[in-house]
Amino acid sequence: MMVEFEPPLVACVVSDADYSFAALRKTRECVIAIPAAHLAQKIVDVGNCSGRDIAKFELFGLTPISAKRVAAPLIAECFANLECKVADSRLVNMHNLFVLEVLKAWIDPTQKNPKTIHHHGYGRFVVDGEVIKLRSRTR
Repeated sequence: MMVEFEPPLVACVVSDADYSFAALRKTRECVIAIPAAHLAQKIVDVGNCSGRDIAKFELFGLTPISAKRVAAPLIAECFANLECKVADSRLVNMHNLFVLEVLKAWIDPTQKNPKTIHHHGYGRFVVDGEVIKLRSRTR
């Protein structure tokens, strides 16, 4: 969830049962990899197992790329990757919500007009649809 434009902040809820939760708490940094819809089944498969038990990059044929500002790798197959550090953890104990500052953003220019997917829960997803453009006021 977008929180602020300057500095760029996003909020992310991570289950405290997930290996990612412990890693994010410990390192205070991460990469948010944004996949396109063609990776939907792979996303579900990756999400249904734990990095605590298996090497996900190897098992699912994903390609790690070194990030510039954080230790976690980017995922080459994703159309965008956001290198982040924890900016605010006051809501972690109550809601598992981390506020992250985006330090560097990456896009794959070869993936033209990627369709994103949005999880609605219990195996239901929505694929990006029609784009509309509306004028907004400037400050």
